[in-house]
Amino acid sequence: MQILEKNFPLLISLLSLVIVLGYVRYSNNRIKNLLAEGQHDQQQEEGVLPPSQWDAEIPRYLAVSYDLPAFLSFAGEPVPLEIPDVLERLDRELQINIYLHSSTIFLMKRANRWLPQMQEILRKHNIPDDFKYLPLIESGLLNDTSPKEAVGYWQILKSSGRELGLEIEKEVDERYDPLKSTEAACKYLNNAYRKFGNWTLVAASYNRGIAGVGRALENQQVDNFYDLHLVDETSRYVFRIIAIKEIIENPARYGFNVNPKHLYQPEKLRYVEVTQTIPDLVKFAKQQGVNYKLLKRHNPWLRDDRLTVRRGKTYSIALPAE
Repeated sequence: MQILEKNFPLLISLLSLVIVLGYVRYSNNRIKNLLAEGQHDQQQEEGVLPPSQWDAEIPRYLAVSYDLPAFLSFAGEPVPLEIPDVLERLDRELQINIYLHSSTIFLMKRANRWLPQMQEILRKHNIPDDFKYLPLIESGLLNDTSPKEAVGYWQILKSSGRELGLEIEKEVDERYDPLKSTEAACKYLNNAYRKFGNWTLVAASYNRGIAGVGRALENQQVDNFYDLHLVDETSRYVFRIIAIKEIIENPARYGFNVNPKHLYQPEKLRYVEVTQTIPDLVKFAKQQGVNYKLLKRHNPWLRDDRLTVRRGKTYSIALPAE
């Protein structure tokens, strides 16, 4: 009896360990069964490939490394992957974005809504199509404000926005308009191309500034982005664009299996031309048959609950078509 009493805590500990191990084994088996059931259900979805069919040559581990394509380009300009540091810097951004699963998936969903509209504007201004990926890494296609007070999908500063022709006031800030800010960005990109004659340098300058990239080229006596030594943010910037371009254009290659029906679609809108001051946008929205939330959703450039319209000025307000 004394021996039993002395070893009672040890016996309790051993019994607890047996119970825990049994539960863990049960849980693991349950998880495996649920995953198998979920995978089977997913295979029933029309147009969705099961993970086992993504690439038969790649074992299905939780994480794998991916080969870089033999050739990559940005805006028609080749990426010199034969340079070791170029290859490693691109590899870094590609692997990071591959494994930012939820973020990259939602980026794909938003891109389906906005990129076709942005492409039309880029084409109109003779900007290479690849620049449509720039706002994806700038803002994630969200109307956010950076710590430096850059705003909108294209992350435009107040001073730059005004120089590029955007209206930026208390009640109206067109940096928040995805399409008008794209027009403004195109003006910047064309100005930068006139300076550099190279689209990769133009992309780098969107982060560092035209003057900043120009000084770096002059000080380091080189003539291209890939030979420049830059601060980490700018050094990574172009590679982030190229990486997100590669993933969005070849999602299955990198393990992304997004059903087309899950992609966000452009919403049908109608436009109301406004030439007089609207003292109450809540009341205006009600008069148009919508609520204030929808008015703000489709017109994020409206920054107050009223809109002052100066003489001779016209605003076009987007509203749901139905």
